[in-house]
Amino acid sequence: MRRTAAVAAALVLAGTGLGMVTAAAGTASAATTGTTACPTGWGSGDKGGAAAGAVPLKSVRAGRHDCFDRLVFDVPGGGTLGYSVRYVDRLYQLASGEHIPVGGGAVLDVRVGAPAYEPASGTPAYPGRAGQPLPGVDVSGYSTFRDTRFSASFEGETQIGLGVRARLPFRVIQLPDQLVVDVAHSW
Repeated sequence: MRRTAAVAAALVLAGTGLGMVTAAAGTASAATTGTTACPTGWGSGDKGGAAAGAVPLKSVRAGRHDCFDRLVFDVPGGGTLGYSVRYVDRLYQLASGEHIPVGGGAVLDVRVGAPAYEPASGTPAYPGRAGQPLPGVDVSGYSTFRDTRFSASFEGETQIGLGVRARLPFRVIQLPDQLVVDVAHSW
């Protein structure tokens, strides 16, 4: 408040008039309220929920927000999905144990309770290939995400490696037929 009064007094003394004083005060107020408030308290510890499912994963997509980058797993008809999300030193493929290199300063091992294949026939439902970037997901230019890698789908569970800039806080949101993983831009 003192600073605004000092600025107003200086403008008046400089001969700019009352209109400029009002404009300066309005600008200071807008700058203060225009800041995005980012959620806090997510943490970087392991997160998990129910077991593997029988409805296949159909798509994975990414999005950018003011405070976080988002990865969404779409499983139409899947209801509430099981999951496990945790930071790992290296990503090892389900069942085989093969190392899958993932770019970035830290790696999230994301497991979703939905197979990448049709359970009844074994035919692919999601076109991911082991060790390859997620099909149709381009994270170049993202604030936090650096890389995505399909790992495997085994016994009703699909594994994805998510490379992030650093070990940052994240949250997991379960929605009907979707699982959402948000990774914050900063602590």
